[in-house]
Amino acid sequence: MPETSPPIFQRLTLIGLGLIGSSVARAARENGIAAEIVASDASETVCARVAELGIADRVEPDLIRAVEGADCVMLCAPVGVLADIAAVIAPHLAQGCILTDVGSTKLSVVRDVGPVVPEGVHFVPAHPLAGTEFSGPDAGFAELFQGRYCLVVPPAGTNADAVARIVALWQRMGATVEEMEPAHHDRVLAVTSHLPHLIAFTICGTADDLADETKEEVLRFAASGFRDFTRIAASDPVMWRDIFLNNREALLEMLARFTEDAQAMAKAIRWGDAAYIEDKVLRGRKIRRSLIEIKQA
Repeated sequence: MPETSPPIFQRLTLIGLGLIGSSVARAARENGIAAEIVASDASETVCARVAELGIADRVEPDLIRAVEGADCVMLCAPVGVLADIAAVIAPHLAQGCILTDVGSTKLSVVRDVGPVVPEGVHFVPAHPLAGTEFSGPDAGFAELFQGRYCLVVPPAGTNADAVARIVALWQRMGATVEEMEPAHHDRVLAVTSHLPHLIAFTICGTADDLADETKEEVLRFAASGFRDFTRIAASDPVMWRDIFLNNREALLEMLARFTEDAQAMAKAIRWGDAAYIEDKVLRGRKIRRSLIEIKQA
């Protein structure tokens, strides 16, 4: 993006400065997205660290003061606390302000945040499909969103200019943006993100419950597959607790389908159905090649 591109927003307020929020702060500054970046977090330690890192123009622990005069407020906290945050800041949002978020569930965000958004404020939920197993303000980096997708999920009747500005924000940070309906978003993410994390947490829990001598060998001789699961399982526990609870219906549906498929694979292994096993492996390889081709792996 050329350096001469004008700011999209005059004051961008970020609430929650973990991996995503701190990455947005860095990317917004690097790409000239806002004339001023204000950071706010419930943790005094996080606020102090953000100030030390210098990734925001102003650090304001008080939510009300943080949002005053902002023409864009982005909620980057766990989805389980967004309703409480929105209730506090809603009366203090400026007319014409755009309220957006980065949550991994969208039906719950629309349900919890939408009703408190005041008249004259535009609500444009979004979800960048990017992340790492690390958390906190030190984990963020400006390039996190480059080449990744961001799904924008505006409720029906949302101001078109507000949607366009949020799309422009993510595009300037390097993301490819697509619009999606909230329920469809939650079903898609249930299988592509939420179910894999659930499986990773469960497998690591199974390993941790083994007898001590066996567990020690599991850790010492961990193969690449198990190591990949531990990378996913190292993710932020509060964030994933909230995601599972706020997308429970779609997640449980996908878990039931996966359980049926796992039982079918177990039956094929038990009865020596080599063709079934090979077909499943080949289909997995095909999906991996497809991800590589579209530069998502």
